[in-house]
Amino acid sequence: MKVNKYMKVFFFILLVAIIVASSYYILSNLLQEKKQEDDFEDIKEIVIDTSEENQEEAEDKIDLYNLYLMNNDVVGWIKLKDSNIDYPIMQNGEYYLRRNIYKEYSSYGTPFLAEYCNINTSDNLIIYGHHIKSGMMFADLDKYKNYNYYLNHKIIKLYKLQGTETIEEEYKVVFCFKTTVNKGGFKYYNFYNATSEADYNSFVEQCQKLSFYNTEESASYGDRLITLSTCEYSLNNGRMVVVAKKI
Repeated sequence: MKVNKYMKVFFFILLVAIIVASSYYILSNLLQEKKQEDDFEDIKEIVIDTSEENQEEAEDKIDLYNLYLMNNDVVGWIKLKDSNIDYPIMQNGEYYLRRNIYKEYSSYGTPFLAEYCNINTSDNLIIYGHHIKSGMMFADLDKYKNYNYYLNHKIIKLYKLQGTETIEEEYKVVFCFKTTVNKGGFKYYNFYNATSEADYNSFVEQCQKLSFYNTEESASYGDRLITLSTCEYSLNNGRMVVVAKKI
């Protein structure tokens, strides 16, 4: 009888310990997410051009120079209107996979340009961002599986520095698809500079073949591309990919 009593006490204590540990883990994650979201909001305040009186126009007038002075790894800013995608773009290999712009640990990471891309000269700018379940970072890319979402989110804005000035480029979405980085998947991440017109067309044809729907848009040799990539959870090691061409 005493053994059973001790066992009940042991399991009760174990249950309480599990509940406390789980609560601490959940609370810690929530606080970390809140801090990361606050950090990005603070960064947005730095880049918004306050010389614009109209708030909407101010949000579209990005000034990257002060951000670049804070961190020289800043190479641009990506913005998709009416979505959560509104972030700086870093470049330093995969350094920012788990770091924020302040170079502190961050489970969100910060969107980054593939190390072999040059933001000014590459034919295809490949930008990676995490798929956060809360909807932050590049999670909204998954919504491009829906044709109606595409219809209302055709334009991606890219901002980059030219000296001390920030220039704005617009890209129109042409392909939306999912693939895997496992063997047999489409290695879209290997295409950043076309070696020939045939090489460029081969990339475009594969994107078109995998696309969820026909956007009635395509890309021709010479068109500059931007490719946004994030994790996709219906496939093993899946990736959700959105490709747009410069207008």
